[in-house]
Amino acid sequence: MKTISDFPVSDLQSIKVVFTDIDDTLTTDGRLTADAYSAMEALRAHQIKVVPITGRPAGWCDQIARMWPVDGVVGENGAFYFYYDERVKRMIRHYVDSNSVREANRLKLKTLGDKIISTVQGCAISADQLYREADLAIDFCEDVPALPDSDVNRIVDLFEQAGASAKISSIHVNGWFGSYDKLSMTRIFAQDCLDINLDNNKADCLFAGDSPNDVPMFEFFPHSVGVANISNFIDRLSTKPAYITPGKGGAGFAELASLLIDARK
Repeated sequence: MKTISDFPVSDLQSIKVVFTDIDDTLTTDGRLTADAYSAMEALRAHQIKVVPITGRPAGWCDQIARMWPVDGVVGENGAFYFYYDERVKRMIRHYVDSNSVREANRLKLKTLGDKIISTVQGCAISADQLYREADLAIDFCEDVPALPDSDVNRIVDLFEQAGASAKISSIHVNGWFGSYDKLSMTRIFAQDCLDINLDNNKADCLFAGDSPNDVPMFEFFPHSVGVANISNFIDRLSTKPAYITPGKGGAGFAELASLLIDARK
């Protein structure tokens, strides 16, 4: 990986949309810092759209889409997008699955979650699970002492043995029934809400992330950036981002934003 100082200015000038993970990419030690929040505002002020692509739950994403300086959000690792239309003051919600399918899947995930908790000592159902509509989040280091990689891998195995998809973030293993991921819903969001065909225009976009569940995005976008703490997961990345920031978490995102804005000047 090259440092972002090696990012060609001409490529930086072409970026119209920044897609970004949230946990440990926008946040630092679990907090959304002032510099990261201001960076999002500054990007939008310079006509660069900002869209979080996250594993966080629907309840959080409703608030993010309404109140953050963003242009929409993809949540629960691609289960949906939320877009707040400021012109008509209305939230647009698009899901992969119908309400009845999501309800049935939640029942299956509840049973699977009980099995995982009883099998892998020390993990827990994520504190934000009540606000989720489509997936199950197993906490391995956010509100519990960090588990070893072998236990994290065991959690993934239990999801997959049950026929579920599973992805590792910096804090959770997220599992769901279905074949979608962050990239598949980002494609739909870009077309529906930004009028962008990503296959034809991905060079106008950038993705920033920090963990293994971001790999589909790193694979797809030629302009991909990892914040410095991605080094914690480097052995788990089948595809690495093209560039890396000097700073970790929100500080790294702020560095990236400054680089994009300076290129505009």
